[in-house]
Amino acid sequence: MTVTQSEPAVSEATATGGLATAVRDCGIAHSHPRPTGRDQYTISEVAEHTGLSAHTLRWYERIGLMPHVDRTHTGQRRFSNRDLDWLDLVAKLRLTGMPVADMVRYAELVRAGERTFPEREQLLTAHREDVRQRVAELQSTLDVLDYKIEIYADARRASERF
Repeated sequence: MTVTQSEPAVSEATATGGLATAVRDCGIAHSHPRPTGRDQYTISEVAEHTGLSAHTLRWYERIGLMPHVDRTHTGQRRFSNRDLDWLDLVAKLRLTGMPVADMVRYAELVRAGERTFPEREQLLTAHREDVRQRVAELQSTLDVLDYKIEIYADARRASERF
């Protein structure tokens, strides 16, 4: 899954169309193609697609991280492509280490509409800075590993000459 460099302008319909609509329009490309013409998935299909457990999906819904998930007349959850789009974004936020409380806050802000754009921007900007700091720490650690690996490779090559 890749994220484009620039996010398209967000329309009024996007802002008020719920979490998944905002995700659909944010430039995220999908790594797992979905069946053509299909827009309803059971919780087990979503679990398989996302790698999340059914328990986690139910928890996400309970804490407000998921938008309203439709149900059948028997009460069975039916997820849509828009729900999968939202879960793709949540997965990226989790991968960056965003705390669940911040993800829930972001979801609340998206549901609240356009008037929350400044607060959403602030939340994501602060998180981006945290991610950049962690990336720099990881790069420094990678440099140390590369240095140590080169020492051992040099020693191996030297011992192979004899």
